[in-house]
Amino acid sequence: MQDPEIRNILTETRTIAVVGFSADPGRPSHYVSEFLQAAGYRIIPVNPGLAGQVILGETVYADLVSIPKEIAVDMVDIFRQSSAVPAIVEAALANLPALRTIWMQIGVQHDAAAETAIAAGKSVIMNRCPKIEYRRLMA
Repeated sequence: MQDPEIRNILTETRTIAVVGFSADPGRPSHYVSEFLQAAGYRIIPVNPGLAGQVILGETVYADLVSIPKEIAVDMVDIFRQSSAVPAIVEAALANLPALRTIWMQIGVQHDAAAETAIAAGKSVIMNRCPKIEYRRLMA
């Protein structure tokens, strides 16, 4: 994906579900979420082991299916192993009507799941970090 497309995604995105969120401030999923929240995005943490807790001022959900429909998640940021991506993409496509972007973190890539999302009209970014891209393109 080219820089103008990434910049457009970062400009239009409002609410990001972070799959694989960690309560540990030293973990990338936590500090990337904090950064994105400080940049003005709403972060919806997703982690079954933390479900029901309030972290970074937001309720943590067990999975994408559990996120209430009134929360218009338009991007899913995946901090999970590549092998987990197909199920995450399937759940996102089925349960998040406002979804526009699937973003896979550095080290996360699944071409078949990406093709599924693209076929459904979604943008896909793989093996990149929105924090890094935001600093590079938006700052």
